[in-house]
Amino acid sequence: MSDDRLSRVFAALADPTRRDIVARLAAGDATVNELAAPYDVTVQAVSKHIKVLQDAGLVSRSRDAQRRPCHLEAEVFDLMTKWIERYRREAEDRFRRLDAVLARMDDQGDPAGRADGRTDTPPDDRPAATEEAAS
Repeated sequence: MSDDRLSRVFAALADPTRRDIVARLAAGDATVNELAAPYDVTVQAVSKHIKVLQDAGLVSRSRDAQRRPCHLEAEVFDLMTKWIERYRREAEDRFRRLDAVLARMDDQGDPAGRADGRTDTPPDDRPAATEEAAS
């Protein structure tokens, strides 16, 4: 999937109404009128949302006698999932490497958790108390 198409898909899904339409189409095909029913907007407004979803490749329309049902194109979600999965794996690899570094630091017995042995608190610069000062 090209980055341009992927951008269109994510842009189309950025709108909550379109995400809801996609969720409803996941349950089955529906006409624009059926999709528009629960919204407080015109059928034309829902039709524009469907057009954006179509342009992104998420939805297709067919002709069934007098009906023109909208159909969710699940293959696009497979491609999106692969794209997301690649970056999820990379993030997990980075976290595993970080966990390994932290475990090595912990194994070294560094009380402050720093690899160089320094502590995060500065040394106490106050002079030591003497018996004379205590009397």
